[in-house]
Amino acid sequence: MKLRFARHTNNLENIKSFYIDILAFEILGSFENHNSYDGVFIGKPNLGWHLEFTKSKEIVVFNFGKEDYLVFYPENEIEYQEIINRILENKIEFIESKNPYWNQNGKLILDPDGFGIVISNMKTL
Repeated sequence: MKLRFARHTNNLENIKSFYIDILAFEILGSFENHNSYDGVFIGKPNLGWHLEFTKSKEIVVFNFGKEDYLVFYPENEIEYQEIINRILENKIEFIESKNPYWNQNGKLILDPDGFGIVISNMKTL
């Protein structure tokens, strides 16, 4: 089974920049004006999952919960530290998770839409 996490955004360019420049993912594909939607597929090749972000003329009012997270597990300590360094260089604030597990096992930040992103310092499951 493959996975696509799809979400609408008000600012596709900020989202693309965040996931590519900060988290080091790649653009896997994109589309323009497909039924009035523009979009981008972001991830890493051949992993069986990717993120899809779309934008249209509709303005989204976000209502993310305090424990709605995407959790990413870097492949090794070097990749983890590189991501943390880019977060710090870009002055993105670390925030405390409501769930103490993620405070002990990663760092929580918000993407440009305010969605929680955990960069875990644990090995993948």
